Amino acid sequence: MAYKKWTASESILKPDPRFNSKLVSKFINCLMWDGKKTVAQKIFYDAMEKVKTKFPEQQPLEVFEGAINNVKPFVEVRSKRVGGANYQVPMQVNKRRQQSLAFRWVLEACRGQSGRAMSVRLAEELIAAFKKEGKAMSTRENTHRMADANKAFAHFAW
Repeated sequence: MAYKKWTASESILKPDPRFNSKLVSKFINCLMWDGKKTVAQKIFYDAMEKVKTKFPEQQPLEVFEGAINNVKPFVEVRSKRVGGANYQVPMQVNKRRQQSLAFRWVLEACRGQSGRAMSVRLAEELIAAFKKEGKAMSTRENTHRMADANKAFAHFAW
């Protein structure tokens, strides 16, 4: 991404109008470009409608929360310089970073595709993540695999 995007802090973040969820509100803020919140909300709510048609037995909010929880990574590798050498050290990821990485990976997976509406891409990625498949899930698996491969350097994590 070209520039860093910051979302509203937890304390002043208001829940979204339709689902009354702070998680959805935060996701919409991450989805938003150039301060166009109504556009981001329309994309998200259209995606939720598409999820509802493809998963009629499941509530769309449950699918969204399940997808985000499935994409959250538990460990990641961080570069640590020890004695003139850089080591990829596996470290646990805190809750806030887990959430922001999950959001980022889902949105990257959607933005990486082209040719269809963003709401369609978002709906398909959320459904895939809910089923534990898709691009965002493979990013998570790669992160976990790298951490597992470098667990010999775990003693450098201090």
